[in-house]
Amino acid sequence: MNNRINKSLPKWLTLIIGIFLVLQFAALSIWQISRALEKREMQQSFKSESTFTPWKSGTEVNSFQNLRVEGIFDSERQFILDNIIINNRFGHYILSPFDVGNNEPLLLVNRGWIERTNTDFQYERLNLGNEKININGRAGSLPKAGKTVNYEFNADINWPQHMVYPTLKDISNALGRKVQPFVLLLDHNESNGFLRHWVPSEFGPGKHFGYALQWFSMSLVLGILLIWNYRKKRFNT
Repeated sequence: MNNRINKSLPKWLTLIIGIFLVLQFAALSIWQISRALEKREMQQSFKSESTFTPWKSGTEVNSFQNLRVEGIFDSERQFILDNIIINNRFGHYILSPFDVGNNEPLLLVNRGWIERTNTDFQYERLNLGNEKININGRAGSLPKAGKTVNYEFNADINWPQHMVYPTLKDISNALGRKVQPFVLLLDHNESNGFLRHWVPSEFGPGKHFGYALQWFSMSLVLGILLIWNYRKKRFNT
């Protein structure tokens, strides 16, 4: 009797593992579909935004919402975000603090992309005026990478500062002042900017739907194999 139990246990274990994998693949397929729908909604929201809403500190914003902001650029303390790849070319994002007044947290403005060249960086290209102006842009975020660098505050820092995929906290520490929880992506019609082609995500809904189909296919094939194997053993006994 013990020998029969020992022989039957691996079969049930294999079946359980198979069912578990079927459910896991199906769950991954459903997750990819949900991500695809989220990306589709983001793209639709991005395209539907046409007017610029006046914004003040503390006002809640939606992703990619068009905003109009009044303030003064802090031209003395700017950030150059290195290793930004666009169209397979390396370059830099230029991040400039924007003071909205009343000692409110600074608003970080992404002024666009500059391609990296073999010559030294031309820092004079970053120069800004110090007058109060209105600027338009979209509510966005900092570029992200899988691996981040830990930055420490340094009062003797040289400006502008080069950074590689910093967080809002890193930039706040460098400035010695709080920053807003989002980044303003400067509108392409605004002056004082560089190359700007803002999109919700290069990893669009199509790829998520493709991955969902792959996971669903794996789940379906494995499920069919389990049923076929179960029926085969049942008829052979």
